[in-house]
Amino acid sequence: MRNQKRMRHWMHIQASMRDTIILLREFRTPIFWFTFAVIGGGFLYDHLAKLTNEPMDSIAESIYIVLIAAFLQPPNRDFPHHIALQLFHFFMPVIGLIALAQGLADFGNLLFNRRARSKEWEMAVASTLKNHIVLIGLGHLGYRVARTLHEMGKQIVAIEQNPNVDTLNGARTLGIPVINDNATRPSSLEGANVKKARTIILASQNDAMNLQIALKARSMNPNIQVVIRIFDEDFAHSLQEQFGFIALSATEMAAPIFAAAAAGVDVTNPISIEGQLLSLARLSIAQRSPIDGKTVGYAENHYNINIVLLRHDHTSHMPPQNTSPLRAGDVIAVLGGPDQLKRILHENERRK
Repeated sequence: MRNQKRMRHWMHIQASMRDTIILLREFRTPIFWFTFAVIGGGFLYDHLAKLTNEPMDSIAESIYIVLIAAFLQPPNRDFPHHIALQLFHFFMPVIGLIALAQGLADFGNLLFNRRARSKEWEMAVASTLKNHIVLIGLGHLGYRVARTLHEMGKQIVAIEQNPNVDTLNGARTLGIPVINDNATRPSSLEGANVKKARTIILASQNDAMNLQIALKARSMNPNIQVVIRIFDEDFAHSLQEQFGFIALSATEMAAPIFAAAAAGVDVTNPISIEGQLLSLARLSIAQRSPIDGKTVGYAENHYNINIVLLRHDHTSHMPPQNTSPLRAGDVIAVLGGPDQLKRILHENERRK
């Protein structure tokens, strides 16, 4: 629990740092001109001071006087006698207000009020990411997938066409950039930085639209992994064979399965047995994983799953003995429900 809180805290710090960098980038023009006015004015002030026989001690002092004048602060020396130097103390506050007032107002508004950020802002945030996950659709399934991936520490960009969907603000509260646009438009996918993304998840309820977006994303990024929600199981198998998509027929309970597939874990489409959804996942044990050094029996009891295969040193055991040790680098095949798989995958994934 503490590790999860630390991870979320670190993700919040990373998001804040990323936001600040983007804000500075967005307002670099007024910052540049204000800096130019202060430094340039400082050199001019120093030059005029020498010409009027009221020299400064150094260039740094001249720049400092111009800077404090821009913020209506009194100088640290007597008021100059020459009219040319006096004008600096009257005009620099005007220049400072013109250069920074609007910029600072917009900067503060965007920094402290995320709801005021536009689609362009969310695209600017997405442009800083790479090897991230693009999520299409923030319906009930999409939001559950987003929340699960967020808990796993994954970087996500979401695209949602409906600005009134309840889960949109919930995703933004988690720090997930949400682009309010039609994902079938190439500009929307480009805004989500699909070209540098690792995975795209199509979680809308429209099979045809999901396929259309998947093909556009693959054309922009031939190496992107596609996880697509398809209600027709025969069509899903066809997509897997023809395009290499991970096609899952989804229910709300399958959200952890979608998240696991998007995180790069081999996982099967869930099947219903006696009303319970079960999936088979392939898992490579990470260093310092909670099950590194434990036994098969311990892992099965602790996570309420079944380990049906253990591969160690190129040798497979199916099924493995309960007393068989689990070591980092071993590969196991795990059978379990969505929540159980979510837990073991999450705890193993965060140690990588």
